[in-house]
Amino acid sequence: MEYIPRHIEGLVERIGESFKCVMVTGARQTGKSTLVKRLFPQRRYVPIDDPFVEEQANDDPNMFMALNPPPAIYDEVQRAPGLFRYVKIACDETDEKGLFCLSGSQPLELMELASESLAGRVGILELGGMSLREIQGIAFDGPFVPTMDYLQARSKETVVPKNIWELIHRGGYPELQDPSVDWQVYFSSYVKTYLERDVRKVTAVQSLDDFRRFMVAVAARTGQMLNYANVADEIGRDQSTVKKWMSILEATGIVYIIEPFTSSVLKRVIKTPKLYFRDTGLAAYLTRWLTPETLANGAMAGAFFETYVINEILKSYANRGIDYRYAMSYYRGKDRRKVRRDGREVELESEIDLILESDGVLYPVEVKLGSRVTEDQAAAFSVLDKVPDKRRGTGAIVCTCPQPASLTESVLQIPVWYL
Repeated sequence: MEYIPRHIEGLVERIGESFKCVMVTGARQTGKSTLVKRLFPQRRYVPIDDPFVEEQANDDPNMFMALNPPPAIYDEVQRAPGLFRYVKIACDETDEKGLFCLSGSQPLELMELASESLAGRVGILELGGMSLREIQGIAFDGPFVPTMDYLQARSKETVVPKNIWELIHRGGYPELQDPSVDWQVYFSSYVKTYLERDVRKVTAVQSLDDFRRFMVAVAARTGQMLNYANVADEIGRDQSTVKKWMSILEATGIVYIIEPFTSSVLKRVIKTPKLYFRDTGLAAYLTRWLTPETLANGAMAGAFFETYVINEILKSYANRGIDYRYAMSYYRGKDRRKVRRDGREVELESEIDLILESDGVLYPVEVKLGSRVTEDQAAAFSVLDKVPDKRRGTGAIVCTCPQPASLTESVLQIPVWYL
């Protein structure tokens, strides 16, 4: 299979030239090793997941550094956490840039290690699964924001997918972009390797079968508010265990946790975070939606479509080095609103699927499965007008409509392939 260029490449190269270290994190099998070896072919490549290398890096870091001096790539560096101290010492001995490229598959743990040991010396980036833009070979790499300027720039390169559900079901792991790779075999191996290597490495999980059932329960709740008690009841474990295991999924790049938008003026906001699987293909495998057709017509179609949209938006930010935790939230209020639909009055929840924040402007985004949307589906956006010191920007309903259009002066409808 030919290498598919990644939108984060230019950023990795720039940081690699301007910092003493560049660190690329991300979940297992997102293409980190392939990326760094391709971008830095002249550097010595050191795979720390090799048992002999891992043992040497942990038992005698001084000797390891002497045998593998910079410029070097240390892959799966989280397997030798004590090495960060020695990398810091090597960085402090010279003013030279581009000494180390570090990569690993436990994003939160690596960020903590780097922040403690390499502050000011390292630029940290996260590589996710492949975006729709990357899969389609589109060069446009701007972060999604629902404005006319964005749509005009994005419209210069758009490809309408033949079947969006095939993309949702296949997922974004690079190896799966080769159609000859068997989907079920790939994910069966992925889950087994993830459990036996990453999960056991992060914590002492006594029963991997219990953790596997936990993963299935979480996948079935993608796109929902995070209810620890509900998950605990389903798998027969206590809430403290579920919370600890959820932190493992987040630390290893399997799920996103989106925090609720809060403001002192929003008195009835629900303050529960929302959960999204980072790869819809993996979530489909775990929940046993075995074909695109059954997924598209199944009970979880709406949740999977929303998960896919949120993933695409988050990837557009990650590929520009923007941490979603500081730019994104969601809103759900306890108040219900009444609207007229098909000649009758119905009550709807006050909810905004995603709020993007930039320079004091709040951009609300709603996700709807279907090709026809109406302006009343964006009625909750007005709650943001109450927030002091912030301004509500253009909002959007992302759907499968054929073309972008204005629903109102401040709300756009945007096809999913414009993300």
